[in-house]
Amino acid sequence: MVSADSLFTSHSDQLVALAARHSIPTMYYAREFVAAGGLISYAANFADSYRQAGSYVARILKGEKAADLPVLQPTKFQLVINLKTARAIGTTIPQSMLIRADRLIE
Repeated sequence: MVSADSLFTSHSDQLVALAARHSIPTMYYAREFVAAGGLISYAANFADSYRQAGSYVARILKGEKAADLPVLQPTKFQLVINLKTARAIGTTIPQSMLIRADRLIE
Protein backbone atom coordinates (compact mmCIF):
# COMPACT_ATOMS: atom_id res chain seq x y z
CA MET A 1 0.00 0.00 0.00
CA VAL A 2 1.38 3.38 -1.01
CA SER A 3 0.27 6.16 1.34
CA ALA A 4 0.07 9.90 0.73
CA ASP A 5 3.57 11.34 0.77
CA SER A 6 5.32 13.90 -1.42
CA LEU A 7 8.18 11.44 -2.06
CA PHE A 8 5.75 8.85 -3.43
CA THR A 9 3.93 11.46 -5.50
CA SER A 10 7.15 12.67 -7.10
CA HIS A 11 8.12 9.08 -8.00
CA SER A 12 4.68 7.81 -8.95
CA ASP A 13 5.70 6.48 -12.37
CA GLN A 14 8.61 4.55 -10.86
CA LEU A 15 6.44 3.05 -8.11
CA VAL A 16 3.80 1.91 -10.59
CA ALA A 17 6.45 0.44 -12.91
CA LEU A 18 8.22 -1.43 -10.09
CA ALA A 19 4.97 -2.91 -8.77
CA ALA A 20 4.05 -4.08 -12.29
CA ARG A 21 7.52 -5.46 -13.05
CA HIS A 22 7.49 -7.57 -9.89
CA SER A 23 3.75 -8.43 -10.09
CA ILE A 24 3.00 -6.86 -6.71
CA PRO A 25 -0.68 -6.02 -6.19
CA THR A 26 -0.53 -2.47 -4.90
CA MET A 27 -3.14 -0.08 -3.52
CA TYR A 28 -2.60 3.66 -3.92
CA TYR A 29 -3.96 6.76 -2.21
CA ALA A 30 -4.95 8.57 -5.42
CA ARG A 31 -6.67 7.55 -8.64
CA GLU A 32 -3.88 9.14 -10.70
CA PHE A 33 -1.66 6.18 -9.82
CA VAL A 34 -4.25 3.80 -11.23
CA ALA A 35 -4.64 5.88 -14.37
CA ALA A 36 -0.84 5.54 -14.77
CA GLY A 37 -1.08 1.74 -14.57
CA GLY A 38 -1.44 1.01 -10.85
CA LEU A 39 -3.87 -1.66 -9.66
CA ILE A 40 -6.28 -0.09 -7.14
CA SER A 41 -6.91 3.18 -5.38
CA TYR A 42 -9.36 3.98 -2.62
CA ALA A 43 -9.37 7.59 -1.58
CA ALA A 44 -11.45 10.58 -0.70
CA ASN A 45 -13.16 12.24 -3.64
CA PHE A 46 -11.05 15.38 -4.02
CA ALA A 47 -13.72 17.26 -5.98
CA ASP A 48 -16.14 16.77 -3.08
CA SER A 49 -13.50 17.93 -0.59
CA TYR A 50 -12.97 21.09 -2.64
CA ARG A 51 -16.74 21.74 -2.59
CA GLN A 52 -16.72 21.35 1.20
CA ALA A 53 -13.83 23.81 1.46
CA GLY A 54 -15.75 26.27 -0.73
CA SER A 55 -18.76 26.09 1.57
CA TYR A 56 -16.47 26.85 4.53
CA VAL A 57 -15.09 29.91 2.77
CA ALA A 58 -18.63 31.08 2.03
CA ARG A 59 -19.63 30.69 5.69
CA ILE A 60 -16.57 32.65 6.85
CA LEU A 61 -17.25 35.40 4.31
CA LYS A 62 -20.81 35.63 5.64
CA GLY A 63 -19.42 36.38 9.11
CA GLU A 64 -19.08 33.05 10.91
CA LYS A 65 -15.94 32.58 12.97
CA ALA A 66 -13.58 29.96 11.59
CA ALA A 67 -12.94 28.67 15.12
CA ASP A 68 -16.67 27.93 15.51
CA LEU A 69 -16.91 25.75 12.40
CA PRO A 70 -16.76 21.98 12.87
CA VAL A 71 -13.93 19.90 11.48
CA LEU A 72 -15.13 18.04 8.41
CA GLN A 73 -14.09 14.56 7.35
CA PRO A 74 -14.37 13.30 3.79
CA THR A 75 -17.77 11.78 3.13
CA LYS A 76 -17.34 10.50 -0.42
CA PHE A 77 -14.68 8.02 -1.45
CA GLN A 78 -13.73 6.55 -4.81
CA LEU A 79 -12.66 3.00 -5.57
CA VAL A 80 -10.82 2.78 -8.90
CA ILE A 81 -9.60 -0.53 -10.33
CA ASN A 82 -7.33 -1.07 -13.32
CA LEU A 83 -8.43 -4.38 -14.88
CA LYS A 84 -5.65 -4.30 -17.47
CA THR A 85 -3.05 -4.22 -14.68
CA ALA A 86 -4.88 -6.97 -12.78
CA ARG A 87 -4.66 -9.23 -15.84
CA ALA A 88 -1.01 -8.33 -16.42
CA ILE A 89 0.07 -9.31 -12.91
CA GLY A 90 -2.22 -12.36 -12.74
CA THR A 91 -4.58 -11.05 -10.06
CA THR A 92 -8.29 -11.78 -10.05
CA ILE A 93 -10.46 -9.02 -8.64
CA PRO A 94 -13.55 -10.38 -6.82
CA GLN A 95 -16.88 -9.57 -8.44
CA SER A 96 -18.03 -7.90 -5.21
CA MET A 97 -15.24 -5.32 -5.58
CA LEU A 98 -15.94 -4.79 -9.27
CA ILE A 99 -19.58 -4.01 -8.47
CA ARG A 100 -18.57 -1.47 -5.80
CA ALA A 101 -15.96 0.26 -7.96
CA ASP A 102 -16.68 3.82 -8.99
CA ARG A 103 -14.47 3.45 -12.04
CA LEU A 104 -13.00 0.49 -13.91
CA ILE A 105 -10.09 1.02 -16.27
CA GLU A 106 -9.92 -1.62 -18.99
